[in-house]
Amino acid sequence: MTKLLERAVEKVRKLPDLEQDAIAALIFEELEDEARWEKAFAHSQDALAKLAQEAMAEDKAGKTEELDPDAL
Repeated sequence: MTKLLERAVEKVRKLPDLEQDAIAALIFEELEDEARWEKAFAHSQDALAKLAQEAMAEDKAGKTEELDPDAL
């Protein structure tokens, strides 16, 4: 456990049980949310690679146009 996390846990230990449970619930929600993001990005890598390959093939085949950012 990192020093920062140890300090946070020490402060949380001093709080009433209800507040400790609320903080624990927030931590669990954050961990679950992070796991969902990791899972979503893990599945999207193949799709992104396929799109990139398609875009490069279109460019190589001369099917793309140069973008003029000043024209936007």
